[in-house]
Amino acid sequence: MPAKSAAQQKAAGAALSAKRGDTPKSKLKGASRQMADSMSEKELEDLASTKRKDKPEHVKR
Repeated sequence: MPAKSAAQQKAAGAALSAKRGDTPKSKLKGASRQMADSMSEKELEDLASTKRKDKPEHVKR
């Protein structure tokens, strides 16, 4: 599933880094912390690998 916004893609990248042990989980905030707990490494890879070009910074609800 591709990321819908640049912010979602960045949060997934941070969560993936923590899941792999490159970044301490205590450094995560907000959405990236929730993503690290609730998503698998494969799901995070899919979101983080999305290209940011032409993506809005945030998606309005």
